Amino acid sequence: MDKQILRLAIPNVISNITVPLLGMVDLAILGHLESEVYIGAIAIGGLIFSFIYAIFSFLRMGTSGFTAQAFGEKDKGEMILMFGRSMFFAILGGLILIALQYPIELFSFYLIDGSAEVETLAREYYNIRLYAAPASLGILALSGWYVGMQNARIPMYIAIAINVINIGANFIFVYGFGMKSDGVAWGTVIAQYSGLVLGLVLLRAKYRKMFKFWRQTDFFNWEILGRFFKVNLDIIVRTLCLIFAFAFFTSQSAKIDDTILAVNTVLLQYLFVFAYLTDGFAYAAEALVGKFIGAGSLADLKIVIRKLFIWGFGFSIPFSILYLFFGESLLWLLTDNEKVIDAAAPYLFWIGLVPFVTFPAFIWDGIYIGATSSVAMRNSLLIATFLVFLPSYYLFREPLGNHGLWLSIMLFMVARGTLLTFFRKKYIYSLIPA
Repeated sequence: MDKQILRLAIPNVISNITVPLLGMVDLAILGHLESEVYIGAIAIGGLIFSFIYAIFSFLRMGTSGFTAQAFGEKDKGEMILMFGRSMFFAILGGLILIALQYPIELFSFYLIDGSAEVETLAREYYNIRLYAAPASLGILALSGWYVGMQNARIPMYIAIAINVINIGANFIFVYGFGMKSDGVAWGTVIAQYSGLVLGLVLLRAKYRKMFKFWRQTDFFNWEILGRFFKVNLDIIVRTLCLIFAFAFFTSQSAKIDDTILAVNTVLLQYLFVFAYLTDGFAYAAEALVGKFIGAGSLADLKIVIRKLFIWGFGFSIPFSILYLFFGESLLWLLTDNEKVIDAAAPYLFWIGLVPFVTFPAFIWDGIYIGATSSVAMRNSLLIATFLVFLPSYYLFREPLGNHGLWLSIMLFMVARGTLLTFFRKKYIYSLIPA
């Protein structure tokens, strides 16, 4: 079982580390320019896309769970149909986003507060990057399908290619052409379409024979699609709660001042790095839990869950040590703005708590996605967001200031893990008869 976990987790860890590394490279490129407003611009611009893509997150999470269960059942027709359905809704969704570009912009910047200069740059970033929407959503669908097919290598190749192209384009646009946050946005657009093309080429090369199992009459099977959308509506609600919490965090940071916005944006990269790396094990959970549920193996399901938490705990130890003892040194990799670094120092100890506080929630997410147990995911995030995170923020913001904001996000993560642990018997183990 450990070999199965690592065979899936290691490539996904490598894939996932490229995502926050890209964000950190973007911050480093802009953080070494003359003003912190460029960091704030991509923080707010990136926040908008976090909201947008949260709505379509089912294209990865729902696809992986349903595909993994079809894999466990050895239903090749349903496996390839899940790819087709996900790609269809991905491209359709991307085109709809482009069509709604202006109203989304108006609504987004009505909700988010920032200085006039930051907002102007963020609008420019948003209007360029939105053109990558069809490719970005297509990559979500492809990645979920590959994970469900127990294939972690191809998503790794796609992720590495996307980020190498993106980083290279960013350097060319910013340092070669003298662009700012707009150059970072164009780099993202080019990289996303490159990644989508690569993913489709690799799919055709490896899975071409599976298309003979395609059943056109089942493509719009409304019974299957009904379950697909019911599960994914819960996932949308769950993810919107998650993104809302971090959006609220960023929005409240912006209300303090541009320096605190830059500080919290930089420090959140530490959390995101650990989250993306731990998600390598969560993706392994999606694939294996879905497979064992599809195969009806309760014994294997219990073993893999226990071992996933052992790996998650062990994974958190070195990161906690790194963040506690070398957190300040890591800041210099992201920015040489001494004002931002000095302002960040009092908040570094929160980052040392991140690995132990967050890993249970990340591992459970993968387990519940593989089981397509979406109700528990939805309910746990609603409770954690509106009964834990927001009340704790309003309770602690006056006496603790920005520390109160960090305390609230930590309590939010603890609540997620605790609630998903509590729900496990009803929503996971009950899926397979004893």
